[in-house]
Amino acid sequence: MAENYDIAIVGGGINGAGIARDAAGRGLKVYLCEKGDLGGATSSASTKLLHGGLRYLEHYEFRLVREALQERERLWSIAPHFVRPMRFVLPYAPGMRPKWLLRLGLFIYDHIGGRKLLPGTSTVDFRRSPIGEGLGSGFATGYEYSDCWVEDNRLVIMNAMAARELGATIETHTRMTLATRDKNGWTLSVSGRGRTRDIRARILVNAAGPWANDVVKLASREPARGKVRLVQGSHIVVPKLYRHDRCFIFQNADGRIIFTIPYEGDYTLIGTTDRDFTGELEGFGASEEEKAYLCAASSRYFERPVRVEEIVWSYSGVRPLYDDGAGAAQQATRDYVLEVNNVDGIGMISVFGGKITTYRRLAESVLGRIVELLPEEEGREIAAQTGWTGRAALPGGDFPIDERGARLADVEKRYPFLGAKRAARMFSYYGTRIDRVLAGARRLEDLGRDFGAGLTERELDYLKREEWAVSAEDVVFRRSKLGLRLSAEQIAAIDDYLAGPRKSMAS
Repeated sequence: MAENYDIAIVGGGINGAGIARDAAGRGLKVYLCEKGDLGGATSSASTKLLHGGLRYLEHYEFRLVREALQERERLWSIAPHFVRPMRFVLPYAPGMRPKWLLRLGLFIYDHIGGRKLLPGTSTVDFRRSPIGEGLGSGFATGYEYSDCWVEDNRLVIMNAMAARELGATIETHTRMTLATRDKNGWTLSVSGRGRTRDIRARILVNAAGPWANDVVKLASREPARGKVRLVQGSHIVVPKLYRHDRCFIFQNADGRIIFTIPYEGDYTLIGTTDRDFTGELEGFGASEEEKAYLCAASSRYFERPVRVEEIVWSYSGVRPLYDDGAGAAQQATRDYVLEVNNVDGIGMISVFGGKITTYRRLAESVLGRIVELLPEEEGREIAAQTGWTGRAALPGGDFPIDERGARLADVEKRYPFLGAKRAARMFSYYGTRIDRVLAGARRLEDLGRDFGAGLTERELDYLKREEWAVSAEDVVFRRSKLGLRLSAEQIAAIDDYLAGPRKSMAS
């Protein structure tokens, strides 16, 4: 017999997970299926920034920028363990955007988003400031402003965990293979983990990202009215280019911008590219052309060139932007569009576009459309609960922003065997839930085998049990970035451990 739900969500990226959390928190019975790992595609391949998008002002997307700027501090407040403020430095480059335009853009950026805690814009003299370390001699002045950094996959996982704790059913490595609509709702055939079964739902939400059009065709037997424009964004990681903690944002002659971001302590993240994608959506990566482009673009700004052979890791994602007819890929809107396919109150809501910074607002918009499909009294009750996701902490983030240092110090005191570096890493991943991972350990040996870089059996057991991790890639390149510090043999050993029949140490 089919299992019955109010909402079935296809797609476990940040949008699907955010919608699941919001809907479950309003009392709706939610089912979500993801054909791979949660956040395993676009949502783990971002530039890891919560930002308004300074360059979107040039395209007059003021509403999008304002909404995104409002979300920065809101997301920081509900996830202070893995969201943190970051200062960005925009060097003035002669021949690029003029100074007056940069100052105007930054003035707007400072004032349209209701900034409360993040510091505003200031001017930097690179000749006197250590921020100028490594920059070429041709750059004398720059502008420093604020945005935030986020561990993107952890944002997905924490939303999914919160949804599950509110009653949602979250199934990974489970694919929707068929969807049919009748007068009572939807019947979905879902297949994964060796079985196929039916799911019944009143409303279908299509949050499949780059595969959104495929879901529309499968469910409605006709093409979507909206179009998805697939844009590839690639990033490279190199040994760190400078010692300070600022991120640079550089203007390029082709109109694009790139970031150089301090990354994982010993590295610099450089990205992103923007180019239309036409290949297969499985198994692609950063092209050699993109790697060369990012190296050449950043080299124009530093005394020492960035060489392709220095790249220690690269990753690439395809962003499913709404096709607004823009000419160049970098000009395509990052706003989101919702398309509702409604037949006699049995609706499918498809999500096109969006950016990680505004996922929570997108989820609220989807719930607004769901309300329109529900009976009037039920819809009013659901609508009255709008906004709760911006107040309730995500798992592990239930402490004030200004207490982060004290909370970390307490972890170091209670678990001295971790050492400062490992304690900081684990607190940034798990926040106040670190005790669930360590579960009464008194010494390092209590955590079991160390697979390298401080990743132990105890932590792997937790990630498998609580965070849907099934492979080494899930753990070392999505839940964490420890893969940067692990050998191929160590990563293979993690795969063997996760695949083995061992009983969890905490069970």
